[in-house]
Amino acid sequence: MSRVLLLVPARTYRAADFLAAASRMGLDLVVGSDGALPLGGRPVVHVSPADLPGSADRIMAEAGPCAAVVAADTPMLALAAIVAGRMGLPHNPVPAVLAAMDKAEQRRRWAAARVAQPAFRILPQAARGDLLRQAAAQVGFPCVVKAVSLSASQGVLRADDPAAAAAAAKRIRRVLAAAGLPGAEPLLVEEYLPGPELSIDGLLSAGRLTVTAVFDKPETPQGPTFAETVLITPSCLPGPVLAAAVATAGRAARALGLSHGPIHAELRIDQRGGPARPAMLELAARSIGGLCSRALRFGSGTSLEELVLANALGRPAPRCHVTRPAGVLMLPVPRPGVLRAVEGRAAAAAVPGITGLTITIPAGQRVRPLPDGDRYLGFVFAEGGTCEEVQQALAAARRQLRVVIG
Repeated sequence: MSRVLLLVPARTYRAADFLAAASRMGLDLVVGSDGALPLGGRPVVHVSPADLPGSADRIMAEAGPCAAVVAADTPMLALAAIVAGRMGLPHNPVPAVLAAMDKAEQRRRWAAARVAQPAFRILPQAARGDLLRQAAAQVGFPCVVKAVSLSASQGVLRADDPAAAAAAAKRIRRVLAAAGLPGAEPLLVEEYLPGPELSIDGLLSAGRLTVTAVFDKPETPQGPTFAETVLITPSCLPGPVLAAAVATAGRAARALGLSHGPIHAELRIDQRGGPARPAMLELAARSIGGLCSRALRFGSGTSLEELVLANALGRPAPRCHVTRPAGVLMLPVPRPGVLRAVEGRAAAAAVPGITGLTITIPAGQRVRPLPDGDRYLGFVFAEGGTCEEVQQALAAARRQLRVVIG
């Protein structure tokens, strides 16, 4: 029986799905976490992403020999790389993992490697208003202002003129402060690219990318905020465009120094003035976030988490094609306040084609919409004979739901 170390942050959607995947695979699982998790009495090695050396020492002392190390979500990526290195297991270099967690460093490395991406400027920590206006003018309007350390569209705003850019920067600084992050970290100002958006999930083995899923975003956000809503797979993009997007994602991962494990890449297809050109927006050294992986089933029912664990163990990647068109609706927070209820769930779940519905924020909690908040209310899943059927089922389910916020 193979022993796998799974590093799970206390605040994640992903723990249950990874635990279920490990159980189906018959793995001997050792869990490291920075908080209490519902593990049914399973012992946990207590770690902290804020203390990487100490956490790595504790794991080496308590976990025993392992055949693989897997981070279930972003906060554990650096620790996973350190521990895998100490254990002599395949892993990404720590600088590569850290680069994938920093949107500014991504841009620098992609520029050096000539990976297609939007024009950008990086604002230093103490940038004055005139530097912001200059950077925005250089990339052109509309532009996008981003925090470099946040994810899931948090701290991302479109600006159509200098005043909007200044307002976006101030708002993002407040978001950073509320998240307990350095309010003086650099900001990213980049060109806004119109066109369809897609995400690519895949697994790296010795730098070679095997695609697991490509999601179209039929409701591609145009701004001023960028909350994602609907993801549909497989992609309906023309074959040559899709192949170019996959190749771009692979080059982007290698330019960051990544060579092993899952990636999740976000791209836009720039259709201005000529042939469609894929351009990188962001890339994470993990699989797709939230509960979105539940929309995916491969072969006879294999989950994405099973593929990630198998990849970490060095097992050959099976044919990674989804069994039929599928999709997920990420239910956004419509306005700030206290969540009272999400009504209509039974009716939404009864819509033909809907395969699951999970509300992830309990009633009574205070919520904030993106770009200030960092969570979705829940996830709705669908399958169908065609991508159009999947999209229609998700739209019908959404019409049944009513979010009550007081």
